Amino acid sequence: MDFQALHLQPQKQQSVIQVKDKSFRVYIPQDEISAAIKRISAELMQEYKGKDPLFLCVLNGAFMFCSDLMKQFSGPAEIGFIKASSYVGMATTGKVAFQEAGTLNVSGRDVIIVEDIVDTGNTLLALREHLMQLKPQSIKVCTLLFKKEAYQQSLPIDYVCFETENKFLLGYGLDYDGYGRNLPEVYILND
Repeated sequence: MDFQALHLQPQKQQSVIQVKDKSFRVYIPQDEISAAIKRISAELMQEYKGKDPLFLCVLNGAFMFCSDLMKQFSGPAEIGFIKASSYVGMATTGKVAFQEAGTLNVSGRDVIIVEDIVDTGNTLLALREHLMQLKPQSIKVCTLLFKKEAYQQSLPIDYVCFETENKFLLGYGLDYDGYGRNLPEVYILND
């Protein structure tokens, strides 16, 4: 096993990294991510004042975003987790599979789907259809990143931290073939 192929390798410039066989550069710095999360959290606090929403974290990618978002949300709330799988490496399979972490009590609840990234929207549409069978009061979508030009659905994206280019992104929960999720910034694939 090639040890270097499994770990992030900093390049000469601190803002460029190597993950496996790809090179990435910083796209959204950590301080901008923190400011956007505070802004979105304030919006959520206003809308859900006096309510008890269920934040549904879509794994694996949204774990860092959801954690930081929940730290900023001071009202009553519950958090649940669901794993949605549709990617292998850098390509989508076109099929979405869900696996709930524990039992989700969705019936009659205001559900906020917390996503790391919305691109085509196919995973989001499948998740919404899955949740609608459980009879929630409402469903809204909160995402760290939104690739507007790649979006193919008509579902509203209610809370967006950043609209991004339609390019491959890494870090802050997003991965490349399982690696890079632990980076505190969002990186973009070098052309």
